[in-house]
Amino acid sequence: MDEHFLIAFSASVLAATVTTIGIVVVRHFGEWGRRNTTYFICFAAGVLISVSFLHIIPKAFDMNSQAPAFLLTGYLFMHFFNHFLTAYVCDRPTTTDYAIGLVPMLGIGFHSFIDGAIYSITFTVSIFTGVLAAIGMVLHEFPEGIVTYLLLIRGGFSEKTSLVSAFLAAALTTPLGMLVSYPVVNRIDVPLLGASLSLSAGALVYVGATHLLPAAENEPRRYSLVALGSGIVVAIGIILGHQ
Repeated sequence: MDEHFLIAFSASVLAATVTTIGIVVVRHFGEWGRRNTTYFICFAAGVLISVSFLHIIPKAFDMNSQAPAFLLTGYLFMHFFNHFLTAYVCDRPTTTDYAIGLVPMLGIGFHSFIDGAIYSITFTVSIFTGVLAAIGMVLHEFPEGIVTYLLLIRGGFSEKTSLVSAFLAAALTTPLGMLVSYPVVNRIDVPLLGASLSLSAGALVYVGATHLLPAAENEPRRYSLVALGSGIVVAIGIILGHQ
C-alpha cells in the first residue's frame, strides 16, 4: 500500500483522536479545558503560520506559476465561509436554541472535512511537507473539539447528544475528508498539485492568523505569547533541521 496514503491517513486519525480528547476533557474536566485552551490555540497558530510562510507557500510557488492566485483564493474562501457562519448564523438571534449549536457544528464539520483534504494534498507533495502541516493542524484540533461540544451544550443539547454529535462533526470528518480526497489528489499532475497546495496554504494561514490568534486574544493568558513563540521556534527548528 502507498506509504504516503498510510501516513496521511494515520495523521488524520491522530487529528480525530486529539479532537475526541478535547471533547472528553471539556466534558469531564471543564475548568481545566477552558483555562488551558488558549495555550493550545497560540502554539498551534505559531506552528501553522510559520510552516505556511517558510515551507508550504515557497514549495507551492515552485510547483505552479499561478500559485499566488490560488493562495489568495484559499484564504478568501475560508474567510468568507467563516464570515457567513459567524455574522449570519452564530451572532444572529435564532428562532430555536438548537440552531445556536447545530449550525456552527455543521460549519466545523465542513472545516474538518477540508482539513482531511489538506492532509491528502500535503502528504502527496512530500512526507516532510505533510508532517509540518500536521503538527499545527493536529494541535488545533484539541480546542476545536472543546468549542464544538460547548456550542452544542449552549444550544440546549444533552451531554450525551453533544458528545456524539461533536465527535461525528469535528473528529470523524477529518479522516473521512482524507479518504475521499486522496484518490483524486494522488492522480493529479505537478502544476495542479501546486495549485492545490496553494489553496491549502491559504486555508492554513487563515486558520492560524485570522481564526486562532484573534480567538486567543479574546481570552488573554499570562503565557500566551510564550506559547505562540514556542510554536514558531518549533516550526523553524524542524524546517532548518531538514535543510
